[in-house]
Amino acid sequence: MRPETESGGDLREATCPACGHHGAAGFFDGGAQPLATLGWPPSAEQARAMPRLRLDFVRCVDCGHVFNAAFDYAAVPYSDKPNLMFNGSAGWSDHLRALRQRMLSTLPERPVVVEIGHGDGHFLRALAEARPAGRYVGFDPHGAPEAAAGPVELRRALFVPSRHVADYRPDLIMSRHVLEHLGNPLGFIQSLSFAAAWAEIHPALFLEVPCIDRALATGRTVDFYYEHNSHFTTQSFTRMLSRSGVVVDCVGHGYNGEVVYGFVRLGKNRGQIERALTSLAFGDRASRAGAAIRRQLEELWASGRSVAVWGGTGKSAAFMNQMGMDAIRFPVVVDSDRDKAGTFVPGTGQEIRSRDWLLAHPADVVLIPPQWRAGDIVREMAGCGIRPATVLIEFDGRLVDYFADSHPYRSGGEPARWVLEAVPASR
Repeated sequence: MRPETESGGDLREATCPACGHHGAAGFFDGGAQPLATLGWPPSAEQARAMPRLRLDFVRCVDCGHVFNAAFDYAAVPYSDKPNLMFNGSAGWSDHLRALRQRMLSTLPERPVVVEIGHGDGHFLRALAEARPAGRYVGFDPHGAPEAAAGPVELRRALFVPSRHVADYRPDLIMSRHVLEHLGNPLGFIQSLSFAAAWAEIHPALFLEVPCIDRALATGRTVDFYYEHNSHFTTQSFTRMLSRSGVVVDCVGHGYNGEVVYGFVRLGKNRGQIERALTSLAFGDRASRAGAAIRRQLEELWASGRSVAVWGGTGKSAAFMNQMGMDAIRFPVVVDSDRDKAGTFVPGTGQEIRSRDWLLAHPADVVLIPPQWRAGDIVREMAGCGIRPATVLIEFDGRLVDYFADSHPYRSGGEPARWVLEAVPASR
């Protein structure tokens, strides 16, 4: 039997930030609470006056990830409040020492290490002390002040995968206790993976986050506060890695099971690179085609020939706006749909006229932006006695003559030019 909530609804429309699944169930309603790790005001009055933010935690029904459906990253004042979450306990120090040794065992003698979210930079400095011939760069827009001391460089800036992975070409990227603060940790890892593949490098990536396995087992709720949007189980963390385009070397636990971490390898998805190259090629081709067509339109207008655009459609409007076909130079737009007569082209402002307007005001050139319909439109024009000297369509990055030039949009059966006998109209 399904449990019922007081509100009567236990299912949510929400997208999981760890696996991308759309569908969650109500998990824990923490009410409105102040920030727990940022602030720590100097007076009781200021503490009691702190803003309260909604804790509406839901759980992904696919991977088990827990996240705050009411989370807004902008509501967390990282820029002017210190993070007082971590402690200097012996257990935590032991975890960090073990982690450092694990990393050092995999690094070359002169490593390039990048840390995303370096905080005060202590872990980066610890690596540098053990391997001083390397280069160690931290990125944190709200971390320790910018500094460069020996091999350690701290930058108060966001790490931008598309730029910085290629710039630094690191042997190791690490991000410790950052993902839980993000709105889209899956997307962040995917961007790192793609950036490495694009740069044709295969750096190691270390990720560590709090683990709520024990909280789930014991029913404790103190883990759930606003600064942490994402609460990872071992399952949801592993699922996120599997969806990220990375090669997983290992997933483990530390700090008495309170954190889960992963060592992965980036940059091996050739399919993504091929699709990116195809995408860029399309953009370049479209840019060249647009420039060529705009030049043709300029020449057409300068020739003094009258031009009518046939097609009061969304794609016609897109074409006219993309190609700069303003209402001054190209004022005539017609369509066979009488319901469109008297409306106006979005953006450019031409009034759409009935096709029959061309019977009284013949055009030298008819331009058909929806070229896949050109065969039908040509037959319609012939059937109602509209016979311009030239019909133009777009093909392969230029305007071509429908009758004279080679293209795949001729419907078949048309003569080289207008037929002498009437062709039945389409309506």
